Amino acid sequence: MIVFEAKLKGKAVQFKALDEALRTAQFIRNSCLRYWMENIGVSRNDLYKYCKILADNPDFPWAKKLNSQARQAHAERAWSAIARFFDNCKKQVPGKKGYPKFKKHQTRASVEYKLTGWNLSSDRKYITFTDKFGAGRFKMMGTRDLNFYQIEQINRVRVVRRSDGYYAQFLINVERTLEREPTKRTVGLDVGLNHFYTDSDGNTVENPHYLQKAQKRLKRVQRRASKKVKGSKNRRKAVNRLGRVHLKVQRQRQDFAVKAARCVVRSNDLVVLEDLQIRNLVSQRGGRVPRLEATGEPVRVKNHHLAKSIHDAAWGDFRRWVEYFGKVYGVVTVAVAPQYTSQNCSNCGETVKKSLSTRTHICPHCGYVQDRDHNAAINILKKGLNTVGHTGIKTWGENDLYLNQVTGSDKLAR
Repeated sequence: MIVFEAKLKGKAVQFKALDEALRTAQFIRNSCLRYWMENIGVSRNDLYKYCKILADNPDFPWAKKLNSQARQAHAERAWSAIARFFDNCKKQVPGKKGYPKFKKHQTRASVEYKLTGWNLSSDRKYITFTDKFGAGRFKMMGTRDLNFYQIEQINRVRVVRRSDGYYAQFLINVERTLEREPTKRTVGLDVGLNHFYTDSDGNTVENPHYLQKAQKRLKRVQRRASKKVKGSKNRRKAVNRLGRVHLKVQRQRQDFAVKAARCVVRSNDLVVLEDLQIRNLVSQRGGRVPRLEATGEPVRVKNHHLAKSIHDAAWGDFRRWVEYFGKVYGVVTVAVAPQYTSQNCSNCGETVKKSLSTRTHICPHCGYVQDRDHNAAINILKKGLNTVGHTGIKTWGENDLYLNQVTGSDKLAR
């Protein structure tokens, strides 16, 4: 499954109709969620039936304007949140279990159509939405060419609203594979804050710090937005301007992660990463620090001041793109447990305790001296080689190499 995206170009009245469709889709999801809360034993099929009840209710005339399959799609979104909550409870996930919440009106929103409710022009440059909101025909601006795919291959179409406009996303049912020459190289990657990552060969990639660089502008735009009168048009404009600044930082970060991941995957036949639980790394101060039952080692840092830098580094995005390109290019990707990769000596295997501020690994047992991150990357590679040797070669998608979680198969394509 790949996703192509194009920006929509139309008139103000058309975008107003899209806003109504977005609000209606949000209403359907929230209504299904409320129906589940107030009734015991509700299933996904019951939510489908409830969508029909909402459409036939004279108190909600706008619900019937939305395409029937779009209503079902947002009932599926509500059920997805419910199923995730039940799954977390069944697995006894520590902390909050993710109880489903109602969606609030905000700039970022989307409405999803299945096989009906939209039509593409013969040249694949225009899309027309055929539901009763009357949004009409939009021109699509983008670099992706849909002429290479049949209409039957497009499973769903999403309309996404962002701070800088409206976009159409096409979910295409096709497997993407690319050829590459084997390099006979293996690499272990240790991500960090001083460097974005350090590999087992000692090479480093600098951390771009996009959020840190945009901090001055963000503060200025945020200050201007806070001074506007609430509910005024000037405030909406200022908030939109702030959203576009954040959107630029997000796109810069994603672009960097995509390019770095593609470079790593194309240059190696085996890529080993850490199975970091980033949610634990950015936890608030003062809470209970969870520890491993076997070793008693803390699984997260106590200093919340690193949270902004960790989010800015986008280690999770980088890992997802590495695994995606691993599937595309046929490269093995392995995620290993991060415990003691920085503490153990990569030369003799002895444990050398060191604080986070100690950046040089000096082993008192064998005298081995190495950069802390380089030493950790070597340990990560060794763990990965042992994992592949015991479990066999596994690729992302067929048998996911996440140790504690499952990755979805619908990744964005670049």
